[in-house]
Amino acid sequence: MIIFSDPETRQAYSTDVSGLVMLPDSVARPTSANEVVETLRKATAERTPVTAAGNQTSTTGASITDRGILLSMRAMDRIIDIDVANRCAVVEPGVLLGDLNRAAAPHGLHFAPDPTSMDDVTVGGAIACNASGARSLLYGTTRAHVRALHVVMANGETIEVRRSGLEKNTAGYFVAQEPVDWFVGSEGTLGIVVRAGLALLPLPENVVGLAIPCVDEAAALQLVIAIREATHLQPRCIEYFDEQSHQIARQSAGALVYVEDASHPERSDESLVDAWLALCEQHGAGADDIAVFEGDAALRDARHFRHAVPTTMNERGSARRTHGGRKISTDWAVPYRRLPEAIAEARRLVDAAGLPQPAIYGHAGNGHPHENFIANDAAELERIERVVEATLRHVVTLGGTVAAEHGIGKLKRRWLSLRASKMQIGVMTALKRELDPHGLLAPGNVL
Repeated sequence: MIIFSDPETRQAYSTDVSGLVMLPDSVARPTSANEVVETLRKATAERTPVTAAGNQTSTTGASITDRGILLSMRAMDRIIDIDVANRCAVVEPGVLLGDLNRAAAPHGLHFAPDPTSMDDVTVGGAIACNASGARSLLYGTTRAHVRALHVVMANGETIEVRRSGLEKNTAGYFVAQEPVDWFVGSEGTLGIVVRAGLALLPLPENVVGLAIPCVDEAAALQLVIAIREATHLQPRCIEYFDEQSHQIARQSAGALVYVEDASHPERSDESLVDAWLALCEQHGAGADDIAVFEGDAALRDARHFRHAVPTTMNERGSARRTHGGRKISTDWAVPYRRLPEAIAEARRLVDAAGLPQPAIYGHAGNGHPHENFIANDAAELERIERVVEATLRHVVTLGGTVAAEHGIGKLKRRWLSLRASKMQIGVMTALKRELDPHGLLAPGNVL
């Protein structure tokens, strides 16, 4: 396989969505598992670092490097099999999630995790950072849907790991019982996935989306809690938009809560909408102002307005790179009942620092918003990062985490110890040393 070291190719793989720029020493673009094996064997012999990347949509710098080889997996994009009877798919890591779902849909199936940029995210990238998305409220993260993996280890050895399917197991430490879980969320630091077996779920027969305007942020966040605790409804996502992000998404003022309900097929759309309207009215949202999205086309439109927020903020951040600035995005989460106080403190810290308020939006049903700041220059970037660290310290006191779906990568590595104890980091380090003894895979990610 050709290893590219010309400046143009290296430059083409030097950025991701994080806003960082890191120029790799060389680039490899394998088209088969055998070429990945060949690359890693040679890299181990020469002690050359290797960082795997999919479509380079990482917000944490996990898919770029300035050390060794950038291994682009994008060309390994075959959907090998869709097994309708067993509801599973076998795919290569470069397959886009959108393409997988378009292939599964005629069979009445889908891959449930739904990162917002589904048509940009590869299966390998989703596995690497344990991606989730809006519908993780109902379906969980990528981890829950990975059945088996073929992984090329740092030394070029290929292994297959498969979930046991056991309901009971006491054979050894829990951390070692399901090796699939070592690689899901490992951000390319333990091995490189070259094939994945994924669980598929039946497409819901009845989905309704509602965009619910609220008088202010406090009312919207209380509505989120009420929806989460409503036993007669089955939301698959509960998304929040503050006034700034709502303006980006729909050119509308005020806060917004967006929900989708994937109910039982015997329940009519009309009765479903009525149940939602009743709950919303109890919490001060006027029924006449609520927009209802029914049918595939309307739900796609709703997805597009959600995606408009990160897309717009990424564009604004990119425009500030030449000035030393960029977009800064948080990925923290708290228990959903603590979300109002977490956001209130985050905003207080921003005000105290004399900075413009960020756009806050995202997966409020999981207690997981995103704060999107735009740093105009390097000095403002430093001030924002100090505010982010103070926010994360408060989030952890509420029982939260510093990273909920985008991983640690390089940008958040400094904050990992806020959430993980010295003992936990020691266990992670030991696993890294066992599987990648020379520390060649994805240097700088996580640890």
